[in-house]
Amino acid sequence: MRVHLPKPIAKYFASDRRDANAVAECFTENAVVVDENHTYTGREAIKRWKESATTRYKYRSKPSACEDRGGKTVVISRLTGDFPGSPVDLRYVFELDGDRIASLEITP
Repeated sequence: MRVHLPKPIAKYFASDRRDANAVAECFTENAVVVDENHTYTGREAIKRWKESATTRYKYRSKPSACEDRGGKTVVISRLTGDFPGSPVDLRYVFELDGDRIASLEITP
């Protein structure tokens, strides 16, 4: 089953398969990402976060559900790879600003 994602979010998941630069370009200039109890602010920090994650682990993310909740978009995605605890369903909470992502919080 294919999940319908808003364009900026679909672009994020597609970019995640390519490279950190492509991921960073999905975000606004001052966007914030919260992942594994760390906060990354701005495109350059987001790029470094993604580079670090892809250097440490090989993984694949496949969205399985998407819904709007109070102005935010919540995506459930199955993450599989060579990391401890694989596979895991993660919750991605996106806040959009036009055609870019303003914030993202990733939680189990």
